[in-house]
Amino acid sequence: MTDKDFDNDEVRPDDEGSETNVSDPASQEDELTVDDILGAAQTDEAIVGDDAVDLPPEAAGYLADLKRLTAEYANYRRRTEEQRQVEIERAKGAAATSLVPVLDDLDRAQKHGDLIDGTPFAAIAEKVRAVAERLGVTAYGAAGETFDPQQHEAIFQVPTPGTTESTILEVVEVGYRLGAIELRPAKVVVAVPGE
Repeated sequence: MTDKDFDNDEVRPDDEGSETNVSDPASQEDELTVDDILGAAQTDEAIVGDDAVDLPPEAAGYLADLKRLTAEYANYRRRTEEQRQVEIERAKGAAATSLVPVLDDLDRAQKHGDLIDGTPFAAIAEKVRAVAERLGVTAYGAAGETFDPQQHEAIFQVPTPGTTESTILEVVEVGYRLGAIELRPAKVVVAVPGE
């Protein structure tokens, strides 16, 4: 193509990049998504330029640079978003880990009868537990559950006649999770099958 061809605004139906070919649904194989486009391998033909437009070498280089920069920016945005999610989880985990000893103290106070309804101490305890719940902290480990060494830490085993599988007899310290992250395993006394 020459510079005269660029001055001509007329669209001819036999051009490769004409609207008739682009808008024809039969000519489009599958609709591409942004992930398909960004995940596609970069070929030498794609770097040089479009087949539909014959560009001068300098313009083709600029177009290739623009395409490369656009792809780099899309990758940067994706990596930044993934890193942001990791940092959010890390911050939640740090806050939740520091709450675990406080939750332990509240459980002990409740077992000893120090948390009486209507007292200021009971109100504060409920607020702290609500904060932990909003962060996504969940407690696990209860007497009668099946013992799982991946989730529970056995501190003592008691041979018990009539027991067919290892079960939790007593919970010494409740375990805590934040989503799939284990903040602390439950420390338990395990009833094992007697001999």
